[in-house]
Amino acid sequence: MNTAQSLLLAGLLGAGSAIGISAPPDAAELAHRGNEIPLEIAKIYWEYNATANDLGVHVFLDGEDWRHIKITNPDDRLIFAVGGFGPYREFGMTELFFEGAEPALDEVPLDDLLAEFPQGEYDFEGRTVDGEEIEGEGELSHAIPDGPDVSVTMGAGDLLQIHWTAVTAPPPGFPDLPINVVAYQVIVESFQVTVPATVLSMTVPPEFVGSLASGKHQFEVLAIEESGNQTLTEGYLIL
Repeated sequence: MNTAQSLLLAGLLGAGSAIGISAPPDAAELAHRGNEIPLEIAKIYWEYNATANDLGVHVFLDGEDWRHIKITNPDDRLIFAVGGFGPYREFGMTELFFEGAEPALDEVPLDDLLAEFPQGEYDFEGRTVDGEEIEGEGELSHAIPDGPDVSVTMGAGDLLQIHWTAVTAPPPGFPDLPINVVAYQVIVESFQVTVPATVLSMTVPPEFVGSLASGKHQFEVLAIEESGNQTLTEGYLIL
């Protein structure tokens, strides 16, 4: 190497930062890269309507100031991605809940629908407005509970009681997996309450019942499995 070449090489090495040459990351930097921010909530679960015989997948996530999020299934297949633009890209987002379409099972076979959403761990991965990685994992199970049988008792003074049967098994034709219902949820118009699995009836507050117009009103009772999967049965009451 001649003198001119030596001077040129020395100059390039000295200007390394200007042309993108840098030292390899140290241990602290590598450790920081692996320290992703966890999502506070990352849930994916089935909702089955036993009355309408339709089935779909719901997702709920919560984390601070994320700019974009993607979800991949247990086979590492991308199934969902969302990102913010404009002010949402600048300031970020927090909660996100969405429902997948719920096709009727007489139109889309159950086995085909379950195959689209295999059991296992779904990865939620994104990035915050500060450039930090944010992630979580949601476990999707095919343990889907049957819908409860429901009935209504009406009494004087706007007394309304809703009753339902305990759910201990999947619906006929669904995967024969153990079912452990941990709660029931009752919905009447805007009234909603969740009770432990040991409770099989609910008295709706008479003040709320008295506020309803005369006529036919729909209600729902949901059985919620420990996996988060839930099944609802619809009913009606006449006031």
